[in-house]
Amino acid sequence: MAKPEFTCEVRVQYLPEQSQPPEGPYAFAYTVTIRNTGDVTAQLVARHWVVTNADGHHEDVRGLAVVGHQPVLKPGEQFEYTSWTRIDTPHGSMRGTFFCMTEHAHPFDALVPEFALVYPGALH
Repeated sequence: MAKPEFTCEVRVQYLPEQSQPPEGPYAFAYTVTIRNTGDVTAQLVARHWVVTNADGHHEDVRGLAVVGHQPVLKPGEQFEYTSWTRIDTPHGSMRGTFFCMTEHAHPFDALVPEFALVYPGALH
């Protein structure tokens, strides 16, 4: 049976011009690369992010598409986008799930592993 699978990688960059240390907020850009590592064509439909600050406070962010796109990826293809977030502590983390659908209307989730959001001045 054909197997749908999207693999996700993330790169993070601190945004000093959008941040206000030491009281916060702290802003970060994140670039997500989504690869179709399965063997069927599928579409990214929606997203769910969990943003956690250093105090353990969670914020759920849900919505259709990513930066206005719902890419359809054939096996081996990839889609990359950059977005950003803010937290009120010098460090935190994000993790996510993309809701996807195969061309035959079979739903599946693509997991985005947890990644760190760290203000460079907090690394002492």
